[in-house]
Amino acid sequence: MLSSYRYGINDFRSIAAGAAVLASGGGGSYLDALKILQQLDDSGWSGSIAIQPYDGTTPACVLAMMGSPDAGDQLTLADIQNSVVNTLALLQANTGCTVGCAIPVEIGAINSLVPLIAAAMTPGSMYVVDGDGAGRAVPELPQTTFGGSSTLPVSPCALATDVADPSKVASALLSAPTAAQMETLAGGVVGGFGGFSGIALWPSNPSNHCGLTGSYIPGTLSQAWALGQLLLTAATTPSTASVAASIAQITGRAASATVTNFYITAISQSTTAASLDAGVIRLDNTPDPANSTHTHTIYNMNENLIMYSSQSAVPDTIAPDSICYYSESTGRGFSNASDDLAVYFDPVTGKSTGNTVSVIQVACAPQLYAAPGVLQSFASLLRSLGYAGAMPSN
Repeated sequence: MLSSYRYGINDFRSIAAGAAVLASGGGGSYLDALKILQQLDDSGWSGSIAIQPYDGTTPACVLAMMGSPDAGDQLTLADIQNSVVNTLALLQANTGCTVGCAIPVEIGAINSLVPLIAAAMTPGSMYVVDGDGAGRAVPELPQTTFGGSSTLPVSPCALATDVADPSKVASALLSAPTAAQMETLAGGVVGGFGGFSGIALWPSNPSNHCGLTGSYIPGTLSQAWALGQLLLTAATTPSTASVAASIAQITGRAASATVTNFYITAISQSTTAASLDAGVIRLDNTPDPANSTHTHTIYNMNENLIMYSSQSAVPDTIAPDSICYYSESTGRGFSNASDDLAVYFDPVTGKSTGNTVSVIQVACAPQLYAAPGVLQSFASLLRSLGYAGAMPSN
C-alpha cells in the first residue's frame, strides 16, 4: 500500500534531482528547476505539501507546462505561478469544480514540480497525487496512461500564458474526443502563445466518476524523491552503475548503464511547428570526435526516443523505454534543454566541455506499456524520426 508524505522545499529539490535523471531527457530544464526552487525559498515559503495516492473523490486534474524546453528557457517561479493561476481559473470556471488535487503529467525536473508549486500557493486546500502518466517524460499527450484511459476524458483542456495581469492573459479552452486530437489542437495553440504555456486537462470529478482512479502510474513522485535524495546526500559522486542499480531498486523496473563516461561532441536541435524540440545528440568516447573509436547517437523530440551505437546493427534503446542522462562529472542528471546541455557541450566552440555523460536505460513502466494506444503512439513518433523497425516487447 502506498504511503502519504509531506514535502517541503528541500524535498522539492530532491524530486527535481531525481526527475532530471528519470525523465529521459525531457520534462524541463534541471538548471531552471534549481533557480525556481531558490526563488521559492527566497520568497519565504517554508511550508509543506501533502503527497498521497488519489482518494477517488477529490476533484483533480493533470497540471503541467507544455511546449518547447528551449522556448521555456529561463523559466521563473512567477511564470509557473501565473500559468497555474490562469489555467486553473479557466478550467474551474468551465467544469464548476474547484480543483483539490493535481497530478504531474510526466516525470521531469519542471513538470514534477508544477503541481507542487500550485499546492504551495494554496496552503491546506490542495494535495498532490503521488504518481504521473508515464514514469518518464514524453513528447505528446497520447504517450501517457491518461491518454489510454477509458474513464478519464481529456476535455476540457485549459491553456493559458504566464501574464500576471488578467486583462492581458492569452488563453484557450479546448475540447477533443481523444488525446491525439487534443495534442494537435494544443500544440497549435502553444505555438501561437510563443512555444510555451500552462496546461490543465483530464479533469477528474463527479461528471466522470472521478476517473483518475486507476488511470495513472502510482508512486513515481516519491520514487523521484528517493533517487534525488541518494544523489544529493552522497558523500562521493555515485558511479553510473550504482545509480542504475538504485533506479532498479527504487522503481522496480530494470535499469542498466548503456554508456559510461562518454562526451557530447555534437548537437543539432530545432523547434517544430508543434512546439517540440527535435534534435540529434552525438556521444563519443573521447572529447575530440576525430579520435573516437565508439559513437552513440541519440534522437529526441524533447525527450530521448532512440539511441544507436556505431558498433551495433540494432538500436541500443527504443522508447517507450527511457534513455536517461547521468553525469559522473557533476553527479546529476539533466535534460535536452539548451542550458542543461551547455554544461556538457559548449555551443560557442562546438566542443565538449570535458564533463562526462552516461546513459542509463530504464525499462518502461508496465502500466504505460499496457495503456491502449501508447505503443502505437511511440511507434508513430519513431517512424517520423526514420525508424521503421519492430517495437520492443514488454
